[in-house]
Amino acid sequence: MSGVEVAGIIVAVFWAILISFLAVALVRLAQVLRATTKLVADVTDQAVPLLADASTTVRSARTQLDRVDAIASDVQEVTSNASALSSTVATAFGGPLVKVAAFGYGVRKALGKGDAAPSGGTPPKASRRTVFVGRTVPAARRRKQKG
Repeated sequence: MSGVEVAGIIVAVFWAILISFLAVALVRLAQVLRATTKLVADVTDQAVPLLADASTTVRSARTQLDRVDAIASDVQEVTSNASALSSTVATAFGGPLVKVAAFGYGVRKALGKGDAAPSGGTPPKASRRTVFVGRTVPAARRRKQKG
């Protein structure tokens, strides 16, 4: 065999080995692409229902927020009406009620059933005392109570 024939055989073997490696690499690449395609299809199959559920949840939350907003505006209106009503009642009945109370006090005083001594000159009955927890009695009153 001549040197040219040996060189040709070596080049042919080299090319056969190179093509074999390339074929193996292409087969592996095809397997990876198939697995990737299957993975993307599975993710899509699972993601679409999840996105639909998320969309439904967001719509429901929006509806609930609209309801809460309506309730809050109603509460604000009721609060405003109650404030107006209380100021109207205070204006309409406040003055006359004070006058009626003062008149009742004056009538009690005049009839002798108030805190003042009756016209007979006898001292008034001992009034009931209210005890407040935590309050001290002034020193002048303490001396009167003891003696």
